[in-house]
Amino acid sequence: MIVVAGEALIDLVVTADGQRAVPGGSPANVAVTLARLDQPTRLLARIGTDEYGRQLTEHLSANRVDLAWAVRAEQPTSVAVATLNAAGQASYEFRLAGAADWQWTPQELPDLTGTPATALHTGSLALALAPGAQVLEDLLARERKRDAITISIDLNLRPSIVTDRAAEQARVRRQVSLAHLVKASDEDLAWLHPDRSVADVMAEWREAGVSCAVVTRGGDGAWLLAPDGSLHEQPAVRTTVVDTVGAGDSFTGGLLAALADLDALGDRTADRLAAVTEPQWNAVLRQAATVAALTCARRGADPPRRTEVETLLHPTP
Repeated sequence: MIVVAGEALIDLVVTADGQRAVPGGSPANVAVTLARLDQPTRLLARIGTDEYGRQLTEHLSANRVDLAWAVRAEQPTSVAVATLNAAGQASYEFRLAGAADWQWTPQELPDLTGTPATALHTGSLALALAPGAQVLEDLLARERKRDAITISIDLNLRPSIVTDRAAEQARVRRQVSLAHLVKASDEDLAWLHPDRSVADVMAEWREAGVSCAVVTRGGDGAWLLAPDGSLHEQPAVRTTVVDTVGAGDSFTGGLLAALADLDALGDRTADRLAAVTEPQWNAVLRQAATVAALTCARRGADPPRRTEVETLLHPTP
């Protein structure tokens, strides 16, 4: 079972035709992607009891995301206003003040000891916004020390919300050292480290104890730095882009699902990831890119099912 921790919010998607409210939030999107790829997935989230919260609960449950550890919160649901340009690319404005997602207390987090969890994934605003970010970071620190599950982080930075670059550099440096797998976009790194190359940042993460570093590059594909120091490159899977909402999250879900299928998640994570072969890393990247491409080909954060992915990866002659 893969545990995903973080925000589940509502995207108000604004287009020339008006606006619509759809479930979103980077961690929640990753959880839905994993569940659609037939991975047992449990979401650790604080979900409001308002109408938006009920919409989120229905969406997650309908996609077979386990909500046994979700907290029903009195605070309102977070809202992200996503405006799409002519190319389908989204820009975001967030309404987060006093919202449910950021109010974690230590008592609300489960003890993962003795559970079937093989991985803990988190990231985005959940690891950036007080007071809950520190609570989740403490959870990562405990689990890294226990070395019983894989820890995965997707930076998914939001400079429009958290604007202090120096503070973000320090936070990311601290949290990355707790992870086995770190994923970021080239846009994340261009803002976080404008004077450094992507290769330099990935190498620093490896020195900090990260086994696998992944950087997505939009239409230019993705890079993966494997535990043995080899760099793997995956071109973007070509598709007709409707919009890019949820594309990065679905890439992350596809990546984790592929590693789960290889039994590369779980205790002694560094050893498990080191055992993944070069052809397997290439296949992992190819699946992640395919999942992202299928998501881009339709409206909103609507990741594909496993059968759709298998059809593209292994077409029948």
